[in-house]
Amino acid sequence: MAKIFIPSWDEQFSQELREAGLGVARKAPHWIIARLALARSLQMPQFPDDELKKPVTRERAFEIHMEQLTGENNPSMDDLTDDFRVILSLYHNEDLFADRDRFIEVIQRHIQRGMAEIRASWRPGNDFHDYLYQELFFERTRSESDAQGDLGPGLHRALGEIGVGADIEKMVVGPRLTRFTLRLSASGDLDRLRKDIDKIPFELGINQAVTIVPIADQRRVALDVPRPDSDWHPVVGANIPSWVRDHKAVLPVCPGTDVLGNPVVFDLAEAPHLFVAGTTGSGKSVCVHALLLSLLSSGRNLRLALIDPKEVEFVGYASCKKLWGGTVITEAAEAEEMLEGLVAEMNSRQKVLAALGVTNLSEAQGKGSDLPRIVVVVDELADLLMQRPNSESSLIRLAQKARAVGIHLILATQRPGADTFPGLLRSNVPSRIALTVRSSQESRIILDEVGAEKLLMRGDMLIRLSGMQTIRSHGARVEHGDIRAWL
Repeated sequence: MAKIFIPSWDEQFSQELREAGLGVARKAPHWIIARLALARSLQMPQFPDDELKKPVTRERAFEIHMEQLTGENNPSMDDLTDDFRVILSLYHNEDLFADRDRFIEVIQRHIQRGMAEIRASWRPGNDFHDYLYQELFFERTRSESDAQGDLGPGLHRALGEIGVGADIEKMVVGPRLTRFTLRLSASGDLDRLRKDIDKIPFELGINQAVTIVPIADQRRVALDVPRPDSDWHPVVGANIPSWVRDHKAVLPVCPGTDVLGNPVVFDLAEAPHLFVAGTTGSGKSVCVHALLLSLLSSGRNLRLALIDPKEVEFVGYASCKKLWGGTVITEAAEAEEMLEGLVAEMNSRQKVLAALGVTNLSEAQGKGSDLPRIVVVVDELADLLMQRPNSESSLIRLAQKARAVGIHLILATQRPGADTFPGLLRSNVPSRIALTVRSSQESRIILDEVGAEKLLMRGDMLIRLSGMQTIRSHGARVEHGDIRAWL
């Protein structure tokens, strides 16, 4: 009889899902969790070739029979075995009807991958039913044409209600917004539009702000109109490697796309440091993973110094071959020690550059130096500074002087404030990404301007790079499997 083996670590997590997630430990059999894991894995991109070549983990904690999982030869259940075979055959582009052993192996791989993805993305304490709704059962039932057809006439009516005459010349559908280019009928229409812009969402029946995008032509203006989340188009994280790999930047990174769906790629080496902040549920952690995926897949000579005081976000990078120091740092004392070591590394590199007669790492590499760039990523800056206040001085020194020697900072927090992003550090980290925050004051702390408090959560962000205007972006949805493919 065919069996699916559930390793001990998955068995423990499965029990946690049944108790803390589903809340029906005695009623929910293990095969329910296995089916959810299978469904989660099938939502993800294809397995990388190297992943398919690895042996399947068969450590036995408990077993699930196929008659439980698919209903095979089970008179008390519908037999869905052939349905499973069809879906998996299409997914892998191979005939899984012809080879039963291969069929079982593929199911095993998907369940283990799906369990790993759920374990990495669901946090105990969060509503697991809401997680399932958002990740598995959230259907985008309305098509692009439906969304356009609904918004166009509605916008005409809304403009008429505030006394603005305009024709819609162009309509571009982005991941979450639709941009309408309007030709205004009279010279006073623009002033009326600016005055009453806040009335348009009410007329359209939406609860997000409509924003004006200036155009050089005074008789034209663009409006960015948010769509209901059922009409959002996901930004796929699996596309990030192709967006950054051929980019000419020294350290190309891509958090997502602009509001029209065009990839936003910038050079972290020019940033040269980055502060990322947003409240719980804003997508801050996923944004950091998108930046890490960019760096890992770019093919550049670099090392990652990962600091994770909460021991949550970077556990999946433990096997990464590009880790500075060979491990992910989770203890605050070790983080402080690592930062002090990086200051020493900075001073050592400055001597190397002086000996070569150059002023920066790029010039040194041009003269044959094999020194890699180092990207220091702190997942929760507030926790680190609370536990180890002296770490601030090392971060400030790195922010002030490390750019030339190829050491760059990505500092992230859920609690942006004067104590978690203090003055000297703030003045030396000029590039910022603000996801949704609770107040305009927090937006000012991150960006020196308001606006982040009006974002749409779940990856909606404002990016302000050094010396450039703020742009709005929608974050890429990075799956755990996207990262593992590049470790």
